[in-house]
Amino acid sequence: MRKARFLLFCVGGLLVAGSVRSEGTQERPRSASTSFAGRWVVTSDFYGTTLTFSLELKQDGDKLTGDFDGDKLEGTVRGGSIHFLAKDEQGGTEECTAKVEGDAISGTLVFANVDDTEPPTTHPFTAKIVPERKAGPAERYEFTPTVFYRQFSAANKPVLTVSPGDTIHTTTVDAGGKDEKGVTRVVGGNPETGPFYVETAAPGDTLVVHLTRLRLNRNFAESDDFVVGRALDTGLAVKMKDMGKTIRWHLDTQRGVATPEKPSEHLKQYTVPLRPMLGCVAVAPGSAQAAPGTGDSGRWGGNMDFNEIVEGATIYLPVSVPGALLYVGDGHAAQGDGELNGNALETSMDVEFTVDVIPAKSVRGPRVESATHIMAMGLSGSLDDAMREATANMAQWLTDEYKLTPSEVAQVLGTSAEYKVSEVADRNAGMVLKISKERLLPLALAAPAAK
Repeated sequence: MRKARFLLFCVGGLLVAGSVRSEGTQERPRSASTSFAGRWVVTSDFYGTTLTFSLELKQDGDKLTGDFDGDKLEGTVRGGSIHFLAKDEQGGTEECTAKVEGDAISGTLVFANVDDTEPPTTHPFTAKIVPERKAGPAERYEFTPTVFYRQFSAANKPVLTVSPGDTIHTTTVDAGGKDEKGVTRVVGGNPETGPFYVETAAPGDTLVVHLTRLRLNRNFAESDDFVVGRALDTGLAVKMKDMGKTIRWHLDTQRGVATPEKPSEHLKQYTVPLRPMLGCVAVAPGSAQAAPGTGDSGRWGGNMDFNEIVEGATIYLPVSVPGALLYVGDGHAAQGDGELNGNALETSMDVEFTVDVIPAKSVRGPRVESATHIMAMGLSGSLDDAMREATANMAQWLTDEYKLTPSEVAQVLGTSAEYKVSEVADRNAGMVLKISKERLLPLALAAPAAK
């Protein structure tokens, strides 16, 4: 294989055509006399597996420049044919020869190593232009789910196609598969509503999800009296060894509190403030990895179980497949930091959100924004690694948005960082680095003048 990172940036191209509403698919037919400039989604057959790459072309007469999945390219146009060579930082190359076929281009890609350890490999491909953002007013959709998925997969058929700026009102089942009436609709394990196909979203973009409404739609939730192993020392683990029974909670939306339905002696007056949140918000990962289950998390979001993903929050996720394929689910009526019981107050939810796309700009990992803070998430097998990832994620945010130098990033982090343990219950632990927007206001004012 040409380079080790190859499989890391390949994503699922089976949905390039996707489920696209006709009014939003403003593809521009090409001819030999028109420009190839624009953003394209490249779909290639790699030994029987369909992989997808991002391609940006800039054209000046018969000269091409641009970017092939992060690698700079140069090439030429001859009539209805193009040729370009892209190079990565290690010296590996991707060479493309293609021609126009209607509103698409097709041809071959040749991948070559920087050394001679592997011979070049040739693969057929097609490319479609990324559609332009739909003109006109945004739409609002009422969506009633009839199917729920238990994998964050690019192969799942989109349930609805929307455009940037559109709003979706829908519902979710709880982590055990029960709906707002307590009826089991699907096998448990965080079944998800979606996926939603967002037009114009392409690999290399960022999907924006703004939670405009997040409300409880039933009066009970379920949890356990168990504490996860990551949080236990030996002595407490022995005391907890027989724990794990289901605890049912009453959700009093009038008073805004949750209480155990059958409280034990010392918890008869115990109440928990209701704070509805979504445990899962995800886009489909690329097909370089097996589709993760809905209990998992990663760069693409997933089962993050972060208790600040509440009404009013905005979530930013890196797009890896055409349409992004957005999933939502795993509603919690309330949850303490870390989800120490292995679950929270699990319940169904009434959800409304608005989607948007930031084109040609990718984030390192999941990010959340509230009225008061920006929050960068790290998800990894240990809390140490999750902390490192959260710090790197925030450092990139400060560098990209506020134009800070490494020295300035260090000064801001050292004086303003707030760390929070979001998740210890699942395969990946979660850490979040928060910074107050008020603290960042002087940076925002200075950023436009930065070089």
